[in-house]
Amino acid sequence: MDSWEAIRAECAACQKCVLGETRHNVVFGTGNPRAPILFVGEGPGEQEDLQGEPFVGPAGRFLDDMLSLIHLERSRDFYITNIVKCRPPRNRDPLGPEQDACIGYLRRQTALMRPRIIVCLGRIAAMRLIKPDFRITREHGQWFTKSGVEMTALYHPSALLRDPAKRPETFEDLVALREKILSVCPQVYEGQKI
Repeated sequence: MDSWEAIRAECAACQKCVLGETRHNVVFGTGNPRAPILFVGEGPGEQEDLQGEPFVGPAGRFLDDMLSLIHLERSRDFYITNIVKCRPPRNRDPLGPEQDACIGYLRRQTALMRPRIIVCLGRIAAMRLIKPDFRITREHGQWFTKSGVEMTALYHPSALLRDPAKRPETFEDLVALREKILSVCPQVYEGQKI
């Protein structure tokens, strides 16, 4: 029987790809592992590597601000992790072999969590989890169903920091996410005024 502790320990000792040679910390994930919503980014950045938690730098703070607009809180309402658990050098996109080496950890996390909704943050996660030819500029905010799980992608928060012109579309995507949560797992909003 798999457990969060077993996956975390295995991940902490992992040397399956070159990213393990340069990391400060494995960035396993954070949030509520019993929540019905899973957010998945591509890989840790500098602050994440130093602190050992995903989305703690400027993009992470921006993501938390965005999600607060639809009354989602990390510690309570969702779990957040990445495709790869170690920082790619200079924050480059994780390469295919690096994703392949690490994807088993995400699959095991997902199997334990059994989320009803998965939100990909950026094109790398969407290409890996939704479909290989995913186009973030055309398909962000669209919903896909895979194995009974509702899946969508948002622009990565770092892309929104670089290009504020994408923020109005993302707000619309967040409103659609809130509506999907209300229809698929309304318990997330129980007791909240939304």
